[in-house]
Amino acid sequence: MILYNITVNIHSDFEEEWLQWMKGKHIPKVLATGYFLEHKIFKLLNETPDNDGATYSIQYFVESMEELNEYQIKEAPQLQKEHAERFKDKFVAFRTFLESV
Repeated sequence: MILYNITVNIHSDFEEEWLQWMKGKHIPKVLATGYFLEHKIFKLLNETPDNDGATYSIQYFVESMEELNEYQIKEAPQLQKEHAERFKDKFVAFRTFLESV
């Protein structure tokens, strides 16, 4: 089992809009690709006082690295583009891949 984790810090002025869009539009589109078995979304509780946003971890679980690689090639570019265009200059994100051991 592979965990595809996306950590996003969204500017506080756009947090509510972003979270609604993620839950209502983006995550359903990612899941509709058929690559992922389940997903979870978490909010970081121990933000630093100087942070002007909220940090979230969006987690997608996939059976194998091969499937994740295929998703990255075939589906991710368009989905990431939609996110980047909608919330341009309002977020930072990074992605990590973790293997269940």
